[in-house]
Amino acid sequence: MNPRSLLQTKHASRTSHALSLWRILGLGLFVGLSASPTLAQDAPADSAAIRATATDYLLGFYTGDEARMERALHTDLAKRIVRPAETGPPRVDQMSAMRLVQIARSGAGTRIPEDARIMEIEILDIDGDNASIKTVATGFFDYMHLARFPNGWKIVNVLWDVIPPTEAD
Repeated sequence: MNPRSLLQTKHASRTSHALSLWRILGLGLFVGLSASPTLAQDAPADSAAIRATATDYLLGFYTGDEARMERALHTDLAKRIVRPAETGPPRVDQMSAMRLVQIARSGAGTRIPEDARIMEIEILDIDGDNASIKTVATGFFDYMHLARFPNGWKIVNVLWDVIPPTEAD
């Protein structure tokens, strides 16, 4: 065999190996995407479960139902608000899942008349096992991150703020 045909054989072998590798990667990608549920397939079920979690959170607050509130929250939840300081930079205050359950238990939300209760839930994004939503309640709004766990969707992070009263209030 002459040196030129030996190089061509090695090159052809490498090219064939590279093509085989690409075929395997392509097949793996196709199978992986086919086997995993897509957003379109899960969207209605996920949206309903996410809304149910947010509803548990809001109604847990409004009705003083600590079990409902607890069901909505991951135990490591952090709920934060950025508050202006009298002097210096704004500060970040935080509440835990336990504190939110205590607030529900205290009945703080039950003091809001039923006809004055606001319960708005907007799903901003669902991506696999993660979701971002916005809720609006009487006097405050939340931006929430939820994650899917074996026992359902749980609220993991919340950034919230108060809704200032309007002059008409």
